[in-house]
Amino acid sequence: MASYADVLQYLSSLDYPAEKDAVLREAEREGAPPDVLRALRALPPVRYANDTEVARSAGIDAAPEVDAAQRAEQARDKRHQRVSQHLRGI
Repeated sequence: MASYADVLQYLSSLDYPAEKDAVLREAEREGAPPDVLRALRALPPVRYANDTEVARSAGIDAAPEVDAAQRAEQARDKRHQRVSQHLRGI
């Protein structure tokens, strides 16, 4: 399976916003391996604002070292709810 870093590597010189066809052409031009090309061929045919959108649409996780159990634990942790301090008492 293609990694997030792989996708970014082969799309580094692409000008955004870009359509799916332009993304795929750029990866092919840069010599992307078959697993990266397979992931990019499965993209929905929309306009992408940046390489992060491309990776997300391809179903490639930006932080694969964090598994589902760790994400669930982080979601349950009330200490880090990412709410501004002035809104916590409301």
